[in-house]
Amino acid sequence: MYFFLANLSIMDMTSSTTALHRILTNFISGDKSISPLNCFMQMYFFSSLTSDELLILSAMSHDRYMAICNPLQYHTVMNRRVCVVLAISCWLVGFIQVSPLVVTLFHYTCYRSNKINHFFCDMMPLVKLPCDDISFLDLFIFVNGILLATFPFLFTFVPYLFIITSILKIQTNIGRRKAFCTCSSHLMVIILLYGTLVCQYLRPISVDDLDSNKLFSLFNTAAVPMLNPLIYSLKNKRCYVGFEAEFHSELMKLVY
Repeated sequence: MYFFLANLSIMDMTSSTTALHRILTNFISGDKSISPLNCFMQMYFFSSLTSDELLILSAMSHDRYMAICNPLQYHTVMNRRVCVVLAISCWLVGFIQVSPLVVTLFHYTCYRSNKINHFFCDMMPLVKLPCDDISFLDLFIFVNGILLATFPFLFTFVPYLFIITSILKIQTNIGRRKAFCTCSSHLMVIILLYGTLVCQYLRPISVDDLDSNKLFSLFNTAAVPMLNPLIYSLKNKRCYVGFEAEFHSELMKLVY
């Protein structure tokens, strides 16, 4: 679990740095310009890291499934080699699947404007700029969005159906609490991230909604990476204290 949490922390820090460092630079210098190359690089790294985060959360769901539903086989199946292969695969797939979009968008020669109504170079504002035919971009974003949204979503939430079923079958309150605390923090992070992405990318955007879209983008780039370590640390601490108190209570009943 902590191996995947380390990867998630690196992704959070890198994605926040990719988007927010330019905002701080613009705020200090007053210069809001950015070169086309830097703009496309910013979009590429931020989109790739967002995809990586969805994939690593899917890997963490499988890890939690093995820990709760098959605890006797956990150390055999989720060994160090398997965890490393899963992490490397998540990193590679996230960076590879965004590359065709960035290369295609970078090679357009005509743009409607050199300004975007956003605080960093996000994918959705940039794909609206080319004045040439963007049917390929629309098709690629549609197909890529289905693949990126459907498979990580299924691989993330389907294991939790089995996890919840296994938790309900546990006879003791201590066992149910321990199992629930093992996966509750991860489930909260998943709901927070997917909820933000749905509000940001999977709703119709009009001119009047651009400000709200920027608000969701700011929440995704700044608030979510900041909340993730708080959720994992404070939630685990509270669950551990509650589990320890209940354990001592049950132990005292057995003693007396």
